Amino acid sequence: MNKFIALANTMKDEGIATGLVSEALMASSALYGTYAVTGNTGGLNPSGVSKMIDAYRRQLEHVQKIRREEDEKA
Repeated sequence: MNKFIALANTMKDEGIATGLVSEALMASSALYGTYAVTGNTGGLNPSGVSKMIDAYRRQLEHVQKIRREEDEKA
Protein backbone atom coordinates (compact mmCIF):
# COMPACT_ATOMS: atom_id res chain seq x y z
CA MET A 1 0.00 0.00 0.00
CA ASN A 2 2.85 2.38 0.78
CA LYS A 3 4.10 2.13 -2.82
CA PHE A 4 0.70 3.27 -4.10
CA ILE A 5 0.69 6.21 -1.69
CA ALA A 6 4.25 7.11 -2.69
CA LEU A 7 3.28 7.03 -6.36
CA ALA A 8 0.20 9.16 -5.65
CA ASN A 9 2.34 11.69 -3.78
CA THR A 10 4.84 11.77 -6.65
CA MET A 11 2.00 12.47 -9.09
CA LYS A 12 0.71 15.24 -6.79
CA ASP A 13 4.20 16.72 -6.57
CA GLU A 14 4.33 16.72 -10.38
CA GLY A 15 1.31 19.02 -10.37
CA ILE A 16 -1.53 16.55 -10.90
CA ALA A 17 -4.58 17.52 -8.84
CA THR A 18 -5.16 15.28 -5.83
CA GLY A 19 -8.75 14.66 -6.93
CA LEU A 20 -7.53 13.37 -10.27
CA VAL A 21 -4.90 11.20 -8.58
CA SER A 22 -7.59 9.76 -6.31
CA GLU A 23 -9.87 9.02 -9.26
CA ALA A 24 -7.00 7.32 -11.08
CA LEU A 25 -6.30 5.11 -8.06
CA MET A 26 -9.98 4.17 -7.80
CA ALA A 27 -10.19 3.41 -11.52
CA SER A 28 -7.05 1.29 -11.30
CA SER A 29 -8.44 -0.55 -8.29
CA ALA A 30 -11.71 -1.23 -10.10
CA LEU A 31 -9.87 -2.51 -13.16
CA TYR A 32 -7.48 -4.70 -11.20
CA GLY A 33 -10.24 -5.98 -8.91
CA THR A 34 -12.23 -7.02 -11.96
CA TYR A 35 -9.15 -8.70 -13.43
CA ALA A 36 -8.49 -10.54 -10.15
CA VAL A 37 -11.97 -12.08 -10.29
CA THR A 38 -12.55 -12.57 -14.01
CA GLY A 39 -9.11 -12.66 -15.61
CA ASN A 40 -8.49 -10.90 -18.90
CA THR A 41 -11.94 -11.52 -20.35
CA GLY A 42 -15.45 -10.74 -19.23
CA GLY A 43 -16.61 -8.60 -16.39
CA LEU A 44 -18.33 -8.77 -13.05
CA ASN A 45 -21.99 -9.61 -12.80
CA PRO A 46 -24.14 -7.29 -10.65
CA SER A 47 -23.53 -9.32 -7.48
CA GLY A 48 -19.78 -9.13 -8.09
CA VAL A 49 -20.00 -5.35 -8.48
CA SER A 50 -21.95 -5.20 -5.21
CA LYS A 51 -19.30 -7.28 -3.45
CA MET A 52 -16.55 -4.93 -4.64
CA ILE A 53 -18.57 -1.88 -3.57
CA ASP A 54 -19.07 -3.44 -0.13
CA ALA A 55 -15.34 -4.23 0.16
CA TYR A 56 -14.44 -0.65 -0.79
CA ARG A 57 -16.99 0.69 1.71
CA ARG A 58 -15.45 -1.43 4.49
CA GLN A 59 -11.97 -0.14 3.66
CA LEU A 60 -13.16 3.47 3.57
CA GLU A 61 -14.97 3.09 6.90
CA HIS A 62 -11.87 1.48 8.42
CA VAL A 63 -9.65 4.34 7.28
CA GLN A 64 -12.09 6.91 8.68
CA LYS A 65 -12.19 5.11 12.03
CA ILE A 66 -8.40 5.11 12.25
CA ARG A 67 -8.19 8.79 11.32
CA ARG A 68 -10.80 9.75 13.93
CA GLU A 69 -8.90 7.77 16.58
CA GLU A 70 -5.66 9.52 15.60
CA ASP A 71 -7.37 12.91 15.87
CA GLU A 72 -8.67 12.06 19.34
CA LYS A 73 -5.14 11.19 20.51
CA ALA A 74 -3.71 14.48 19.23
